[in-house]
Amino acid sequence: MSESSNKPPIHLSPGQWSFTRWKTIGQLEALEVHHPLFEATVFLQGAHLTRFTPKDEPDWLWLSPEARFEPGRAIRGGIPICWPWFGDPARNAPEVRKRLKKQSAHGFGRTALWKLEDVSESAHEVEISLSLDANDDFSNVWAGHALALLTFSFSVRGCQLALTTTNLDSDPLAYSQALHTYLPTIDITRSRVLGLGHSHYIDTLKDWEYCNQDGPVYFEGETDRIYECGEPLTVVTPSTSRKLIAVGSDSTVVWNPGPDKAKNLSDFPNSAWQTMLCVETANAASDYHVLNKGQSHTLGVLIGRG
Repeated sequence: MSESSNKPPIHLSPGQWSFTRWKTIGQLEALEVHHPLFEATVFLQGAHLTRFTPKDEPDWLWLSPEARFEPGRAIRGGIPICWPWFGDPARNAPEVRKRLKKQSAHGFGRTALWKLEDVSESAHEVEISLSLDANDDFSNVWAGHALALLTFSFSVRGCQLALTTTNLDSDPLAYSQALHTYLPTIDITRSRVLGLGHSHYIDTLKDWEYCNQDGPVYFEGETDRIYECGEPLTVVTPSTSRKLIAVGSDSTVVWNPGPDKAKNLSDFPNSAWQTMLCVETANAASDYHVLNKGQSHTLGVLIGRG
C-alpha cells in the first residue's frame, strides 16, 4: 500500500527516526508514530496496534476506556493478535489442539513480548516490523517452534497488517489465528457489515450450528459468528464506512458481546457494546493452516476508506 515516491523508504535505527518515538504507556513499552499525515500506537506486548488516526480524523479503531496496560494482560480493543490458535482450544481442529498444553483462549501471541525488527519511514508511509520467536520459552503452553513476523504499514490511505508465520519445527505445524479488529460506531443498531451475503457461517451461540447469511449482517444483541468467507468487506456505521480487504484468509469472525455478556467482560464498560463491533480477519474453524518445515503463510488485512 505504499504511496508512489521518487525516494525509497529510509531504514533508520532508534534515535534517527523522524516520526516514530518510544513511549511508556502504563507499564508497557510502545512505539508512537506522529507523522504529518497520520498517527499510530503499537505496543511491543502482543504486537498490538491500539490507535490509527489519519490527520483531522477520529481514531479508526475502538479502544476500551477501561483498557489496562500491564505485563501479561491482554489489551481490550485495537487489533489483538490471536496466535498460534484462535478462540476456544476445544473448538479447534484436532491437529491444532494436539499442540496446546493450556486451555486459555486465543493463544499466547497477544500477551507475549515481541521484538522490534525494523522501522521504515518516508514522506508518505511508516512501516514497523515486530517478530516473535515461539521456541522452547513457550513449551509450557504450546508444543512447536515457529517464527511470527508482523509488519504494520501506515499511510493516509489506511493501515495494513501482515502476519507471516514460518514453521521452524521438523514436524508439520497446524495453527489457527485472527487479527481481532475492533471498530468504533456511534450506534451498533444502525451498523452493518456488507460482503458476507449468501455465505455460510457457524453461529457459536447456537451450539455451533451452520447457517446461511442473507444480505447484510446487522447486530441485534450478542453476535458471535465464523463466516466461511474471505472476500472484501465494508463496515458501515452512521458516521463512517471502512473497507477491509483480507489476504490469506477464508474465514471472517463477526462479534459483538451484547448487553449481557458485556457485563462479564474484563476492562469493558457495561454499555460499551453499543459503540463497537469486531470484524476479524481469520484462519478459524475448518480454515486452519498446516505448514511443513520451513514453509510460511501470511495473513493480512488492509483497512481503508469504504
